[in-house]
Amino acid sequence: MSKIDIDNLSFSYSDRRNKVEALIDINLHVEEGECICLLGPSGCGKSTLLSILMGINRDFSGSILMDGKQLDGPGRNRAVVFQHYSLFPWLTARKNVIFGIKQSGKKYTKQESIKKADEYLAQVGLRGSENKYPSQLSGGMQQRVAIARALALEADILLMDEPFGAIDPKLRAELQELVSGLSKGHNKTVIFVTHDMDEAILIADRIVVMEPKRIRDIVDVNIKRPRKKDAIVRTDEYQYLSRKIISLFYDRVADEIGNEEVVI
Repeated sequence: MSKIDIDNLSFSYSDRRNKVEALIDINLHVEEGECICLLGPSGCGKSTLLSILMGINRDFSGSILMDGKQLDGPGRNRAVVFQHYSLFPWLTARKNVIFGIKQSGKKYTKQESIKKADEYLAQVGLRGSENKYPSQLSGGMQQRVAIARALALEADILLMDEPFGAIDPKLRAELQELVSGLSKGHNKTVIFVTHDMDEAILIADRIVVMEPKRIRDIVDVNIKRPRKKDAIVRTDEYQYLSRKIISLFYDRVADEIGNEEVVI
């Protein structure tokens, strides 16, 4: 049995008078410690699928099992990192992480909580910033705090919804390397939503290529870790993956307009 088993999942909602099908017949099985990227254009259903895994949208058909148990709402086995940092502006970086520790349900003394919070901040490269408020931190540093807080929940599953979309390229690369090591270094099962093909290749064990409402294909990423973009972009495996993923999107466009060849 996998860590997450999604079988025949479909989800729809009402838009005024019309029924809108957002996801149709989704099947995905995720192993413990695996990093999965959901890759696709805006509006294809990536974030909808993630929100269902969060336990927010419950009116779906099909089955979702986590550790063999039916999903029935939010739970402590899942931590979430959003694109917007969602930090408490009146709390320091340390206290934001301590909030996550308290939410984990584990019983720690005040000193133990401080020590653990500082350890999580150190893991994301924020040693020395424990007493700074979010307004004193850059966007990339704020997102590091958000990741540290998610780790502090001590959840088995980490759900990430385009968390680096608003971060400059240099910091984004650093955070991609950080997330790339989470599934192996912390034995986290990671579901990461992105529309960036290069980001997916850098982070994922498998890339779930989505088209509107459906999974089009699932692509294995067999590139050794740690992965640095400047070191792998010239490799045959990287070039193969890039061509394969691009062809999946081009083929979809060709199918829709009825031509065998598409020039974009």
